[in-house]
Amino acid sequence: MADGGGWWPEGRDEEPPKREPEGDRGRPRGLASPDAPKRASRYSLYVGLAFTAIIVIAMVNLLRNDDAGIAGISTEDEGQPMAEFAVPDARGSLEGDANIFQDDCASSENPCPDEDVRDPACGIDVEGAIRVCDLFDKPLALSFWFTRGGDCTPTQDAFDDAAREYGDRVNFLSINVRDDRETVQGIIDERGWSVPVGLDPDGAVANLYRVGGCPTMYLAYPGGIVYAAKAPYEPGDVDGFIRDLIAASRERAEASR
Repeated sequence: MADGGGWWPEGRDEEPPKREPEGDRGRPRGLASPDAPKRASRYSLYVGLAFTAIIVIAMVNLLRNDDAGIAGISTEDEGQPMAEFAVPDARGSLEGDANIFQDDCASSENPCPDEDVRDPACGIDVEGAIRVCDLFDKPLALSFWFTRGGDCTPTQDAFDDAAREYGDRVNFLSINVRDDRETVQGIIDERGWSVPVGLDPDGAVANLYRVGGCPTMYLAYPGGIVYAAKAPYEPGDVDGFIRDLIAASRERAEASR
């Protein structure tokens, strides 16, 4: 794992330049046809309804468990190490659920009994797997999305745009929750995304990160230390989140010198 003290590229003392507004992406929105009408107002309505739903879920969880929280509402993760996981690359052929084991033993016994030995997420070496630990060398933006119950692809369009703009300073990983590979690959191809996309077929990673709705984003300092979690938000917010992460990571690095 990279040193959590901080990271900032050489010759990057200046603030990141503000991005000019972009025109039409020139590709279909979601799985609609290219000439389908845009639904910006409906998307805003969905975000509002989703936020209300997340509040309800958060209240239920808090009643069940005093230590529970929903990402983007609770701030308890800030400053904590990110949970480790490994997921199949959506563009590959690796099958199976995510590995979310944080250690190499299913029990607390030491030494670990043979029947309880397991491979921790960041200890596997499997072709076609994406390990989150490999992305801790820079600030990290981790975005969760799914298609069931709402359309989160507009925020993923913005996430992909940010990855193209800031990919030399920030690592990006998009995680799809519970959709099948064929559906995800079709969306990737149709939207023209280049950002890495991992699959969370059984929702284990989403549960690990307490994802209560779509979209949800985690932002982390170099070394995998949580800076903030965001949910819900609109596509226009994404660029600002990434700029804030870059600035906060630079300040943290300077403070550790």
